[in-house]
Amino acid sequence: MLALVVLAPMALLVVLGWWQFSQIPKVDVLSSLTIGRARSGTNYLLVGIDSREGIDVNDPNSGAFIAGEVSGSRTDTIMILHMDGSNTSLASIPRDLWVKDPASGQMGRINSTFAAGPANLVEAVKAIGIPVDHYAEINFGGFASIVDAVGGITVDFPYPARDGHSGLAIANAGPNNLDGTSALAFVRSRYYEELVDGKWRTDPTADVGRTERQRDFMAALTKSLANERNPLALLRMPSALGAGLRLDTTVSYPEALRLAWTLKDATLTPVAIPVTPRQTSGGALVLELESGSAAVIDALAR
Repeated sequence: MLALVVLAPMALLVVLGWWQFSQIPKVDVLSSLTIGRARSGTNYLLVGIDSREGIDVNDPNSGAFIAGEVSGSRTDTIMILHMDGSNTSLASIPRDLWVKDPASGQMGRINSTFAAGPANLVEAVKAIGIPVDHYAEINFGGFASIVDAVGGITVDFPYPARDGHSGLAIANAGPNNLDGTSALAFVRSRYYEELVDGKWRTDPTADVGRTERQRDFMAALTKSLANERNPLALLRMPSALGAGLRLDTTVSYPEALRLAWTLKDATLTPVAIPVTPRQTSGGALVLELESGSAAVIDALAR
């Protein structure tokens, strides 16, 4: 009898979790995923898209995200979560990386390949040498909701910081708890400034610095999830994401549970893909892979 009392709530949580997982929309990129290749690791392509769906127009910070006439979706963040046994690493792919678009055959920024669909972005990532086993995307609204669901994320700022384009406004250096909207402003910041010795200084690393901040944020989010002990709070996360999250059709509920369990105790190792800036013949400022990037990409391909 005691066993039933203990197991019944656990079974209910599992069933409720499965039902919430079943409501997550799926995206069919099966034909582009890396299947059947013997490797020790697994790669998840994590994509943040700048769809404005789900952003509350009454939020005092919403103007930074929905100002002007913006329609459609573009990739704002592209990451590879690489899991190999107990080793878990996170690599950012700069959105300004100069690649050949698999659909058109034309050169352009890697984030623009999403215009032809998620599968085309997967193909572009594979073309630079990184296998993709699973795909997940989240929009602005879903991103903000999951941060709020865990009670915010603590990020340590060395200096006060701001970005008038993304809405970031950090008045004090040191640990700051970011809610969903301010966390979104942080990870999206491309015009990041710091107040150093009384003067505002623009981050000279541009998109590279942005990817570093995104990896720092993901590490903080993972830590927050690992420290969450309230099962009801954890169960709120799938519903908090709502329609803001989409997964590829091969991600099963057991696979999602395995991923969540692994990340709960994992220490994310940040991985930087070496890139160098250059100007195209048309005058665009972009990033190209350096020769040293081959070793990093090979490690992600294992």
